[in-house]
Amino acid sequence: MSTVPPLPDTHGSIPNYLAWSIISTVLATCLCCPLGLIGIVAIVFSAQVNSKLNQGDVEGARRASANAKIWCWVATAFAIIGLLLNIAIFATGGMEQYVEMMQQMQQVQ
Repeated sequence: MSTVPPLPDTHGSIPNYLAWSIISTVLATCLCCPLGLIGIVAIVFSAQVNSKLNQGDVEGARRASANAKIWCWVATAFAIIGLLLNIAIFATGGMEQYVEMMQQMQQVQ
């Protein structure tokens, strides 16, 4: 019985950041605004990493991984900004003022 030794891992571990890209996109879109959908770019690059590795394009996979990481940070930044804005709005009673303003506008019409 001969066992074949595993092939050496020539490309190392190239992260795809798929989970981070999905979570940051959802949070950025929910907490911030439609600009959070820019995280879809991160999801696309994340999905390209494994595809490129399967095709043997190690350098392309590294580029896709690096781009995915950048866009994950952008989406994460939008999520943080949105969270801080929501905290500020609720802390200052801004939501009540907004509702009152909307009611006044509806009465005028």
